[in-house]
Amino acid sequence: MYDRSVLVTAAAAMGDRRPVDLATRLGVARNTAWRLWHGKTAPSALLAAAVEQHYGISARQLIQPAPEVEQAAA
Repeated sequence: MYDRSVLVTAAAAMGDRRPVDLATRLGVARNTAWRLWHGKTAPSALLAAAVEQHYGISARQLIQPAPEVEQAAA
């Protein structure tokens, strides 16, 4: 499950307060940045690597297991 708040918080700490700022820093289309910012889509592996490089957030921090997956593993 993608947690957009982690990305938004890290972006804000770097001075990126809007999706367009995210798009510029990550080098992605503005509509992709908007979808990430608002939680409409999860980052791909390539995009998660770019997020880690620019914001210091690992893919594990961005994407948490869904609750039903955690219960099944127990």
